[in-house]
Amino acid sequence: MSRIRSKDSLPEMTVRHLLFKLGYRYYLHAANLPGRPDLVFPRRKKVVFVHGCFWHQHESCREGRLPASNTGYWAEKLKRNVQRDVDARVRLRAAGLEALIVWECELGDELALTHKLVSFLGPARNVG
Repeated sequence: MSRIRSKDSLPEMTVRHLLFKLGYRYYLHAANLPGRPDLVFPRRKKVVFVHGCFWHQHESCREGRLPASNTGYWAEKLKRNVQRDVDARVRLRAAGLEALIVWECELGDELALTHKLVSFLGPARNVG
């Protein structure tokens, strides 16, 4: 587990490159915000989390299932992750910020991901 990255993971980098290409600018890993969102858009009052399907237990994904061995340990650990995510989103909402979760399994369809991000963030400002 020491090789699992908490930031700059491949899924996160994929989302970051896509957003930058679309003309969005953002801050990374705001330590002062609950849950330490991966991407922060302060003027828009929005944040984006890029979640791994296993670590954050994506319910509608095949990767979000529990391992077959040591189930007691994994069930408790992953349940804490999910609860921490819920708490962070509640605290962000109370602070006036809107949060979007991008799941790792959604990265395969760039068109759908682009639509999801643009729908959430609104139009990008011109970068010219």
